[in-house]
Amino acid sequence: MVSTSAQASPLAPAWLSRPDDVNELRPQLWARDVRRSADGELTIGGIGVAELKAQFGTPLFVLSEADFRARAREFKDSFDAAFADLCGGVDVYYAGKSFLCTEVARWVDQEGLRLDTCSGGELAVAARAGLSGQKLGLHGNNKSDAELNRALDMGLGRIVVDSLDELSRLADLAAARGDRANVMLRLTPGVHAHTHEFIATAHEDQKFGLSMAAPDQGTAGAQAERSPAAEAVAHALAAPSIKLLGLHCHIGSQIFEPEGFALAAERLLGFLAEIRQEHGVDLPELDLGGGYGIAYTEEDTPRPPAELARAMAGVVGATCARLGIPVPRISIEPGRAIVGPTTFTLYEAGTRKTVNVDRADGGTSPRRYVSVDGGMSDNARPVLYDADYSAVLASRVTAAEPIISRVVGKHCESGDIVVRDVYLPEDVSAGDLLAVPATGAYCWALSSNYNYVPRPPVVAVRDGQARLVVRGETESDLLARDLG
Repeated sequence: MVSTSAQASPLAPAWLSRPDDVNELRPQLWARDVRRSADGELTIGGIGVAELKAQFGTPLFVLSEADFRARAREFKDSFDAAFADLCGGVDVYYAGKSFLCTEVARWVDQEGLRLDTCSGGELAVAARAGLSGQKLGLHGNNKSDAELNRALDMGLGRIVVDSLDELSRLADLAAARGDRANVMLRLTPGVHAHTHEFIATAHEDQKFGLSMAAPDQGTAGAQAERSPAAEAVAHALAAPSIKLLGLHCHIGSQIFEPEGFALAAERLLGFLAEIRQEHGVDLPELDLGGGYGIAYTEEDTPRPPAELARAMAGVVGATCARLGIPVPRISIEPGRAIVGPTTFTLYEAGTRKTVNVDRADGGTSPRRYVSVDGGMSDNARPVLYDADYSAVLASRVTAAEPIISRVVGKHCESGDIVVRDVYLPEDVSAGDLLAVPATGAYCWALSSNYNYVPRPPVVAVRDGQARLVVRGETESDLLARDLG
């Protein structure tokens, strides 16, 4: 329950409500097997945070294997059902950039998903996990020749080509080997996604993809009327070493509204119709990307996979019927929406202080600062994207009053903020454990060694058992690379 009383802090953002019960867990923010025990301790998969702290230390990423697998199956089952009558089902590629390790790659394969990678390192993880190359895709706006050759060596099911330059290089590399590369062309459909500027990826003025917009007339001779996307299609169809499978787009990340996905689908299907008219071919595949949002705070309202699937199937089916083209095999690339809610980060609280903050009306209000033993080295998203998170006191419950708080890290940066605004109990003190939910995506993946802080371990929990899936770094690990 939440309160709308006058006791709410004037420093709190409009979306943040003051809780009546500061011990409450909001289910949409957590893995489905997170609970409070009878004595008030936070548990996941039946294991308490005190036991996790004692065994693995903090900071610690705690991942629910059961929840990850369940969310992966939901995407696969929901989209297969929605598209069954249109194209027989959907290929779901888990976006490994969100979080990837060998064990997670195996879970993805076991649950019937494929894996999207975007570097040689991520391909190496997939190979180590034993995944077939046919179940892999490779993204990236600046793939090296070594990465492209590795993709050809592994027999990748798709290489998502991002530019005319890359298409030419890949064609030459494959021809020199006597090989044929499976290619999707990544296009920028000019769709504005309602998300942070740095994670919107389908507008023209950014690094990804082939523009569907034609250049100005007469600027480059007779070919100037063709868009880069149309040029790429012509080149790919003409190259014996390229097998053009279809088109790809990705409009951004952390998106809640379906209109952007629908518009992108309509534009790419229209382009498929143009390709059919000009070249007499029906490209068999269309990848509509990912970017589905999750709940980080109480204001976020993610849509369930089944709702997304039905909406997208309706648009694809109606558009193909209107254009008179066959429905291509659809693929999608959820990452954050699968792994994000499955994980929380466990921290130990350290120093705290209260400051008086000047308000616009001339008065002041108190804000509590609670420092933890991690920070921007294990969660860079607040400093990169102004991302908001939540937090709870995890090691116990309390009757103390909620106080507007800011959870900060231990690094030498004033911007080292883990949770910008949250109501925590007034009695939080050194030694308490705090849990920050929804940290499964782009937290460990973006982690660093700033201030020579070792990166935390990742623990997978299932059926009352916890095991390391990524070992935490030690100072010896850091010094081993220092050749001085």
